[in-house]
Amino acid sequence: MKCDVAIIGGGPAGSTVGALLKRYEPSIDVAIIEREHFPREHVGESHLPAISQILDEIGVWDKVEAANFPVKIGGTYRWGATDELWDLSFIPGQTFMDVPRPGKYEGQRRQTAFQVDRSVYDKVLLDHARGLGCNVNEGVKVTIVETDGDRVTGLKLSSLESEIEARYYVDCSGDAGILRRAFDIGVESPTALRNIAIWDYWQDAEWAITLGTGGTLIQIMSLGWGWLWFIPISPTRTSVGFVLPASYYKATGKSKEAIYSEAIKAEPLISKLLSHARPEGVIQATKDWNFVADRLCGDNWFLAGDSCGFADPILSAGMTLAHTSGRKVAYIILDLLRGNHDPEWLKSEYTSGHRAQIKHHMQFADFWYSSNGRFTDLKEYCSEIAETAGLTLDADSAFRWLATGGFALEAPGVARALSYSVSGIKYVTQQLSGSDWDWQVAKTNLWLLKLSDATEENFAVFEAGCISKLKCYRRGDKILPVTGVYQRVLESLKKDVDAILVINSCLEVMTTQDGYSSAVAMTLIGETIEALIAEGWVKAKVNSQRPMVPMA
Repeated sequence: MKCDVAIIGGGPAGSTVGALLKRYEPSIDVAIIEREHFPREHVGESHLPAISQILDEIGVWDKVEAANFPVKIGGTYRWGATDELWDLSFIPGQTFMDVPRPGKYEGQRRQTAFQVDRSVYDKVLLDHARGLGCNVNEGVKVTIVETDGDRVTGLKLSSLESEIEARYYVDCSGDAGILRRAFDIGVESPTALRNIAIWDYWQDAEWAITLGTGGTLIQIMSLGWGWLWFIPISPTRTSVGFVLPASYYKATGKSKEAIYSEAIKAEPLISKLLSHARPEGVIQATKDWNFVADRLCGDNWFLAGDSCGFADPILSAGMTLAHTSGRKVAYIILDLLRGNHDPEWLKSEYTSGHRAQIKHHMQFADFWYSSNGRFTDLKEYCSEIAETAGLTLDADSAFRWLATGGFALEAPGVARALSYSVSGIKYVTQQLSGSDWDWQVAKTNLWLLKLSDATEENFAVFEAGCISKLKCYRRGDKILPVTGVYQRVLESLKKDVDAILVINSCLEVMTTQDGYSSAVAMTLIGETIEALIAEGWVKAKVNSQRPMVPMA
């Protein structure tokens, strides 16, 4: 068998790669090799909004929406310095409108996500890739990876009794990491987190929160020795899991069934939601070691999805990292086939950018765990995480520390990280640390742009099936993109240092040329400058003779 691209694994990452290749270049011959027969169960059901955009791009949004998965508005948490429940929403719950389903990818649905039954969801995606023209082979294993130096020369397959040769190969095999292991790629684990997850599925559980038609919030409830997730994945089916340190689990000497039952009984809210529900009775468990691969690509091969790395499930990051990495790999292969850009630049952009994304999610997870005052039985565990990460836990220090992961990587034109705005990140640091946070934009009124020690470079933008070069400033691992709101703020900062003048200049351009309302523009400007101050691109000072800028 010969083809242009051979993809190992038909999960979300593999389906995303295949579907995007066929959408933008239908003539490309794409083969997907999947060891299992779909449908099959898989953990990792909670999405972030970034996935919805990709589902729309590959043309599968309507099919996923038709499956009637719950709409994820955000999450409810018992975590951190308080015993009170608190919500972290993608959009404020009171503004979520009750509209009929199935709905289109428009309006408020651009800000929401899904909670999916993976046995259904993954099959929808794989069938969609097949429908676009991918040659999908289910129940087929890769038995041998043939290599020559840093190049894959072929894959020996199990049931096809054949070998497949391709121009490019993509490892979407999850934690099996078939190509990663074939090339003996090292992994980095820059965190003390070593957890295991135990879960089962329940029928007819009560939803904690119902918003509009099918809208809800996942529940994350901390105990003294771990935490529970409660994720409705269909109108009648709910995923309920428990995460705890592997060392603590081993020390108990208890079975996974006993630990799981004990955890549910210990959490009153989730126990109540399950009081009239029926467990399916198939207790499953897995380790979730945090890691990131040292290399994500080679001569003619790429890693995507969990083969690249894994971040703790507290942030629902896994599926987002799978889809976004698959999308970037598809774009790069398209560009390599067209010959538009330097191959080494493309591979470097992917490796550095996606590794940074994975590590940022790990960084945020470290903060979540180390700041959890409810982990009374795990104080040494939390202290070890904080010490490993070098964390201080007051809100302002935590925000500045999280800013080192970069607010410009996720959406180059807007100050966002981990699918949340700067306001959302500040809210989380306050809830987890138990201390108030301040807006530097409201405490200062002179903003001096610092670019003298930065270099002007290009970074890759992935859009409409093509990769383009966009100007950026780079200082070490930090990237400052010259696009979107960042560009407007930079233009103003280069002309003025006075906060009022900078704000007014940005407001005028963003309302007259970019189409923003004054309120939205003001929020975006404030969040962008706050991110620039935290990342060291702007030096903030105070002129006592000038007014401050209020930040709601």
